[in-house]
Amino acid sequence: MSEFKKIYYMEWTHRLWGRFVGLSFVIPAVYFIARKKVSKSMAIRITGIGGLIGFQGVLGWWMVKSGLKDDLFAPGSHPRVSQYRLVAHLGTAFLCYSAMLWNGLQILREHKLLRNLEATEVILARLRNPRLRIFRTSVGVLAVLVFVTAMSGGFVAGLDAGLIYNDFPWMGGSWTPSKEELLSDFYSQKVDGRDIWWRNAFENPSLAQLDHRVLATTTFTAVIALFLYSRYSKKVKRLIPIGSRKAMHGVLGFACLQVALGISTLIYLVPLPLASAHQAGSLALLSYVLVLGSRTWLPNSKLSSLLAKRMAATGPLTARKAIRNPSLYPKSNVWKAIPELQERLPETREKGGKGFIQQLLMVK
Repeated sequence: MSEFKKIYYMEWTHRLWGRFVGLSFVIPAVYFIARKKVSKSMAIRITGIGGLIGFQGVLGWWMVKSGLKDDLFAPGSHPRVSQYRLVAHLGTAFLCYSAMLWNGLQILREHKLLRNLEATEVILARLRNPRLRIFRTSVGVLAVLVFVTAMSGGFVAGLDAGLIYNDFPWMGGSWTPSKEELLSDFYSQKVDGRDIWWRNAFENPSLAQLDHRVLATTTFTAVIALFLYSRYSKKVKRLIPIGSRKAMHGVLGFACLQVALGISTLIYLVPLPLASAHQAGSLALLSYVLVLGSRTWLPNSKLSSLLAKRMAATGPLTARKAIRNPSLYPKSNVWKAIPELQERLPETREKGGKGFIQQLLMVK
């Protein structure tokens, strides 16, 4: 009875908290949209997020319903929800959170870019450099990889796969379990066995844990590779904005923390505090990858058009003049925008602002 009460109050608290989160978003959203305090595009996005929140509640009940089976009260049975519905519920929560965070980051970035057009022109000139295309694309791939890895963790949780093979990096004394165990006929529901691959991937605890290990290792390797590329590639290091550098350090830090939490959760047989911290760590890592993206990806077409109009209205910007004639604009904000300019400012002024600056910003 004590164990039932514990589970009951956890579920009860989760439901109440979900309703509170939904109302705390929907009520202000209705007010701001009704009073036309937000733009039409933002109103559409807010409505979409509100819809996601409602859909999340429906998915939550759909998930819980999968555990209400006729054999629930049979001797030795354990209440269990469908791992497919659990991952659907988890994935929608991640998408809803990511949409909120991304819109907030976009609003902050828009205000920052419009506040200082001089520094904005310099930063955008660097981000549009073709040499940063690989880095920008890699950040997007990393965001997808982190999300997929987190969803594979949902299958591990739904199948209680963390309670087996509690060693790392081995799995029962070898790198992987046997092929017979990973691709067991037990999980196939077709006579010809054509569903053996995907059913084992999503219903076999051994293969689900192996998949999560492979995805987690791939994600961590990708983070390390991207960090080294941004740090030791001279061309990329010279062009990447300082905000992106800081965000890259944050991604690396959260990735290392997440790996430590994951291994600890496995070794100590999935204690609830460690498992919860591991799940929260995946969301924190995804958050910082989105922060990195907001500082690295180019602005959307609407913001780009607005910036172009503002820049055209102000005429030739001081930033462009300062780059070409630094001696005439010694106090321009453009020098504060780029650390490399501050380091080589004396040399740049002596040479009339040409050479190094033009190569750095690709300004001709």
